Amino acid sequence: MLLAIDVGNTETKLGVFSTGAAGGRILQMWRLTTARRRTADEIGISLSALFRRSNLAPEEIESIAVSSVVPQNDRELAAACVGYVGREPRFFSAATQHLMDVATDRPREVGSDLVCGAIAARARHGAPTIVIGFGTATTFSAVSKDGVYLGAALAPGIQISIDALVERTAKLPQVALEAPAAVIGHDTVSALQSGIVYGYVGQTEGLVARLKAELGGNARVVATGGMADVVARHTAVIDAVEPHLVLDGLRLLFESERTGRRG
Repeated sequence: MLLAIDVGNTETKLGVFSTGAAGGRILQMWRLTTARRRTADEIGISLSALFRRSNLAPEEIESIAVSSVVPQNDRELAAACVGYVGREPRFFSAATQHLMDVATDRPREVGSDLVCGAIAARARHGAPTIVIGFGTATTFSAVSKDGVYLGAALAPGIQISIDALVERTAKLPQVALEAPAAVIGHDTVSALQSGIVYGYVGQTEGLVARLKAELGGNARVVATGGMADVVARHTAVIDAVEPHLVLDGLRLLFESERTGRRG
């Protein structure tokens, strides 16, 4: 089995994939809060508890593939993988992968999560493709008709926007992230929900239209991340929601390295 780990700024996602003849099937998926000061033992104890709860033995893990946008955690995470799972993890980045050409001005600066998501979206839905990641930031990645990663548009994430608004306004409450029945809110909560949900729907539709025009083709639009379902329910521009997109991209990168396949 393959353990894929996607270390994001807010959450760390972990997925266990089958390998061999039945390879590619996700068997288990977990989420942890990303904490920048966790020791290798703290991470390892969390891993052990997750394995135990899911009736998986660490020795069943053959390999570990990691995408990380929090380099402060990489050393402790690697030590935890070795000490508690018995495997040296393979860290992938835009510069160390060979499945997708990256045509940005500074390819090494592109987040490994963006490249992993783009690789998986291209494999599942073809190209051109627009990949929207609704996470700490809202990211719009563009993949050309030739399957090349061209770049992205980045915006503040939904939860960050809510937290900032509530923090800076004394009378506004925290609200559930769901769309009200009407755009015109008749109380504070529904007004906030309308502005947040329909505002991000409008942002998504506007940026997708501009990205499609620049890509010059009928690009497929794939959404991932914790808030993807919320926005996708209220717009027709999102063709598919793939909750495990980055983890699946990590799996594809690992398999390509193991088999020597490129591009």
